Amino acid sequence: MDINTQLKLPKGCRMIALPLIADNRGALAFGECEKHIPFKIERVFWTYDITDGLSRGNHAHRTCSMAIFPLGGSFKMEVDDGIDKVVLEMNAPHVGILIPPLVWCKLYDFTPNAACVSLASEPYDADDYIHDYNEFKKLAAE
Repeated sequence: MDINTQLKLPKGCRMIALPLIADNRGALAFGECEKHIPFKIERVFWTYDITDGLSRGNHAHRTCSMAIFPLGGSFKMEVDDGIDKVVLEMNAPHVGILIPPLVWCKLYDFTPNAACVSLASEPYDADDYIHDYNEFKKLAAE
């Protein structure tokens, strides 16, 4: 995903370009809490070895914000605030997306070597997840 692409992202979403240091040895990207990542990170998890044709996400959060970065390969990410919906090609390890609460997110079309890391503003709480799209639409409209 090119950070300079002028897409109208759903409310509160924005692209995050981490500082990148590259030389003949390779590349290093880094992010600091509340500086590059706009919240204190309370949880980190990564997704990989996704079975061909399957998707991840397919939910929104009530209060948790997320920042998602591809680590290898590529995948598509659909972000939807109930009004605006955008599909992004996620393929640059130093470029991720901020997903605020009440934005539906779906990750799909993973390449065989794809992996992503998710940074969350809150510890895991099953009650924070909204898995029903119609319930999400109602809450997003409030």
